[in-house]
Amino acid sequence: MAVMDIKRKFQNLLRKQESVPSPVEEDINHDLFTGEPAIAKYKHSHVVNPHEEQEVLENIEEVYFNNRHVDTSEYELQKVPENPDLDQIDRDRQKLRKQLQVVSKKVSDLVLQNHPAYATELQRVMELQKTLQLASIICANGRRQLSGARKSFTTASLKMLANYRKRQQLIGLLKSLRTIKTLQRTDLRLREMMEEEDYCSAIQLCLECQKAASTFKHFTCISELSSKLQDTLEMIEEQLDVALSKTCSHFDVVHYEKVQIAYRLLDKTQTAMDQLHMHFTSAIHSTAFQIVLGYVELCSGTGDSNFQKRSYVDLCKNITQESFKPCLVDLCKALWEVMKSYHKTILWHESHDEEFIRESGVDVDISLKMKYIRQKLDHGLTRIWHDVQQKVKIYILGTDMANFKLEDFIRVLDLVNRLIEIGEEFCGSKSEGLQDSLKQQSLNYFKNHHRYRMDELGMFLENEGWEICPVKSNFTLLQLLEFRFMKSWTRSPTTNSLVNSQYVAEGEESLPNGDHRGGGERYFDQYKDEGSPFDVQPDEEENEDVFSGSWDDEDGGGSDTDSDEPDELKQDYIDELTGEAQSNRQFRRRISRNKNQRHIPIVTNTTLNVLRVIGKYMQMMTVLKPIAFDVINCMSQLFEYYLYTVHIFFGADTWVMNERSLNNRLHLTLQRIRNNLIAETPVPGAPPTDPENGRDKIPQPHLSPIVDLSGSGRLFGLAERVVAAESLVFLASQMELLYPHLEAMIPGNKKVFLQQFFSQTVKMAAELRKPVYWTVSVQAVDYDNILHHMSGVKWDVKDIMSQHNSYVDVMLKSLEQLSVRLVDINRRVPIPKVVYDLIWEHCVRLSNRTIVEGYAGAKKCSNEGRALMQLDFQQFLSKLETIVDLRPIPEREYVEAYIKAYYLPESQMDSWILEHKEYSNKQLLSLINSVDHINKKARQRLIATVEDMDRQRR
Repeated sequence: MAVMDIKRKFQNLLRKQESVPSPVEEDINHDLFTGEPAIAKYKHSHVVNPHEEQEVLENIEEVYFNNRHVDTSEYELQKVPENPDLDQIDRDRQKLRKQLQVVSKKVSDLVLQNHPAYATELQRVMELQKTLQLASIICANGRRQLSGARKSFTTASLKMLANYRKRQQLIGLLKSLRTIKTLQRTDLRLREMMEEEDYCSAIQLCLECQKAASTFKHFTCISELSSKLQDTLEMIEEQLDVALSKTCSHFDVVHYEKVQIAYRLLDKTQTAMDQLHMHFTSAIHSTAFQIVLGYVELCSGTGDSNFQKRSYVDLCKNITQESFKPCLVDLCKALWEVMKSYHKTILWHESHDEEFIRESGVDVDISLKMKYIRQKLDHGLTRIWHDVQQKVKIYILGTDMANFKLEDFIRVLDLVNRLIEIGEEFCGSKSEGLQDSLKQQSLNYFKNHHRYRMDELGMFLENEGWEICPVKSNFTLLQLLEFRFMKSWTRSPTTNSLVNSQYVAEGEESLPNGDHRGGGERYFDQYKDEGSPFDVQPDEEENEDVFSGSWDDEDGGGSDTDSDEPDELKQDYIDELTGEAQSNRQFRRRISRNKNQRHIPIVTNTTLNVLRVIGKYMQMMTVLKPIAFDVINCMSQLFEYYLYTVHIFFGADTWVMNERSLNNRLHLTLQRIRNNLIAETPVPGAPPTDPENGRDKIPQPHLSPIVDLSGSGRLFGLAERVVAAESLVFLASQMELLYPHLEAMIPGNKKVFLQQFFSQTVKMAAELRKPVYWTVSVQAVDYDNILHHMSGVKWDVKDIMSQHNSYVDVMLKSLEQLSVRLVDINRRVPIPKVVYDLIWEHCVRLSNRTIVEGYAGAKKCSNEGRALMQLDFQQFLSKLETIVDLRPIPEREYVEAYIKAYYLPESQMDSWILEHKEYSNKQLLSLINSVDHINKKARQRLIATVEDMDRQRR
């Protein structure tokens, strides 16, 4: 504690010494500084070692060199320990004293070193003081002389000068007053210029007036005039804004150029661009609202003014079904005008802004403004199209289109699809929102419509009399009104060139691939001056020219085979019943030539109806490609239902369903159609099925009672069968023509479905001919009667016969009668060559199989009897070649191989039986039992082989 008290007392003592003021300096005689400085007397007398001084300076602690305020006394006292040592304190004191002396010496040396410079500067100050005293004397003398001059002039001279100055001032004032008068009269001229829409001159005049007003702002009246000019300039800007808004609905190049030049004078081009986009947005909203409002008020008929207060969404919900389409057309036209105006605005700036930059030279500010305008215009494309898209989307979704006719619905889709194409050309947008809403509504509509069409097709098929519908010989689906849009594929700017030569109707030529009109700007270039893409109306008044008076008049173009030839053919045949075989051959060939020369499409009313429905489906698919797969799927159901119906009506007889009449692919196709498309007939007493499982299925149709398929006089409905089967084949051929277009529109991941549909269903149409005509061939000839005649023939004769058996004549007579019936039917329905050959092929195959079956019925047979078999068959073949034009004769080897098998040695019988599995078990056993040159053991072995083969077949 004692030490702390001592430290505190030392500190107080030191503070008191610091607070004592230093003695006042004595007046310094500056003359003394001309010589040696006064501080020289304080020089130390003893010599000090410089190295020692430097060592002392380096040992001084850093705290003494700190610029900040530091209490060095307190710092030294803090270093005193708790138990002070006087010797140590004295040593520290001496050390500090020595350091002080060294520092003081160092300072004095620096002062002595800088003293000459100080003396020189002080001398210059003394000289400046003398110069200032001299200047003061000169100023006093000048003032005295000016005072004398002022007294020497008279008062009159001064008044004359004052009057002249006043005159000059009044002349200036007069000029100013005249200018002010002119400024006051410019307001009327400015209004006249605004009425004349001479915005540039008005702005230039107003700016000049403002500049003049700023020159005379010291006049009191000018302040009011300046305010009035500012109001006038603001009025001009308002008029410019109104003029700018007019370009949104109708773009006029001259008008827009005036407005832009005016804004450039005002240096507000960027502001003008911002205002322009606001006006475009406002124009879209107001235009859409006014058009829909007009139709709502027109259709309501009440004159209710409350419609004005409703929102656009509510107004769209009040559009009636009758006014929906015309309102949509007007709405699209109005929105098209707005978009076209914006497009023309961009074109104007592209052509004029670059020119303006070139005229202005290298001006960074102008370049930045032009860049801003270009960016604003580019960004505005998406914004404007979004507003247009939203207005149309709200309008579309505001009405339930479930009850629309398909033609009206397709027209609506066409309009919206055209607008979507315009939007893609306008800003590159795919309009996903609008397309998605259309897709969902279209799918809902299309599913209901397709169900109605399938029911309608079922009704058509059940009431179809299967009579030929007379159409022109060059008839194709392109001649139907529903397919007229395909004729313009090579001309339309909206469809790719997918039509090859087989698509083009007679008299038209397809353009080469890639040669399309339009290019990058199709709509905006085509309708840049007048009209709109929505002015094109469907060709409702176009007439079809597909029907002819009768098929007899369509003979392929001027051949000698005319309408009366069937009668002549029939008469020739009657005369030749007792004639030679050569005449019969000529008759048969004339029938064949008649078939080849006729190229008349065989269609029914139902076929035309299916084609028309397919045409409407394709129209919908073309205008709304997102639902293309669903439409193609429904289109396939139309064809599948038609194919399945033809099979059920004409090819599903119990005696027809065998391996020879129905191949495996056709069987699988029919099975798939039945499982996927045909609803099961409810069985009485059976538990009810889930209605959801059969919701998309169609009931199986029933053949109309007016169609007779059992009468032998009409060849068991051959005419109806020809019409049904060939109309299906014609429908398949027309579907093949549509394949490229369908493939182009269906999504890539769904093309497998399209390929499978054509390969597994469309191409099966021709395969259905076989079961359809097999029934006729089975019943046209009484094969059982022939077997009965053959059963009475004795084949164990001992002599070689030279006369054939009577069953051959019976069989040939039956075939000749069939030929007469075919001619008679050909007069009513043209039988195509392929059908004619197919019927005869079936009949010849059945005849040959009947012959083999008759030969297999022989219980005993001699070698002479086998020779008689060969004679009978050769007679049959020779006469058959005069009746039919088939080469080679079907299954000729089938009969000949069976007859020759009688002569085979025992060693070859085993291999022959194994190789000829086309013969039945009965026929092979009969052959083995009738051969007499093999022993009993071999016969038993062969019988066992046949039984093994029969078990394998089962």
